[in-house]
Amino acid sequence: MTLPDDRREAVPDPIGSELRKEAYIGLGSNLGDRETYLQDAIRELGLHPLVDVVRVSDIYETEPVGYADQGRFLNMVAVVSTTLPPASLHHHMKEIEDGLGRIRTIRNGPRTVDLDLLLMDDNVLDTSELIIPHPRMWERAFVLVPMRDAAKGKPHLLATIAGHLDRLEGKEGVTRWSNFNWRSVSERSGS
Repeated sequence: MTLPDDRREAVPDPIGSELRKEAYIGLGSNLGDRETYLQDAIRELGLHPLVDVVRVSDIYETEPVGYADQGRFLNMVAVVSTTLPPASLHHHMKEIEDGLGRIRTIRNGPRTVDLDLLLMDDNVLDTSELIIPHPRMWERAFVLVPMRDAAKGKPHLLATIAGHLDRLEGKEGVTRWSNFNWRSVSERSGS
């Protein structure tokens, strides 16, 4: 069942919101000023009162996957700490996409910004709206390479990422674009 946006918050979340959780969010952009869209999305994530951005990866430039007739992407991964349940965090992410001009016309097509909830602690969730862990993240170098940056200090996760990257082709198409200073983004927004 798909609910209108204004009713999604009323849907009970199968995972309670009592505890702070660490979530990994993949971000991508291939339209307009790609880096600014990523910066704006990170800033908007952190403006939610129950979401703290704790780490981000560098930004990587990557070839498109799926629909190839489009520009190259900039991709990164952010780690947030939150008390929001997964469905509410996902809803916040979709609001950010909409606010930054995301238009969904072609599956895997061009976009101003895309936010995907990759992992949320050890939670496993499979609903019509959201699947955690993200079902294709282990197959995508454009997710795993920046995720490796963001997972510093998490040896088990780093080992899992390394194992999947070893089996993936196309890693050479993921090139570092720039370091990302998310603290300066949050300072400019006054948070």
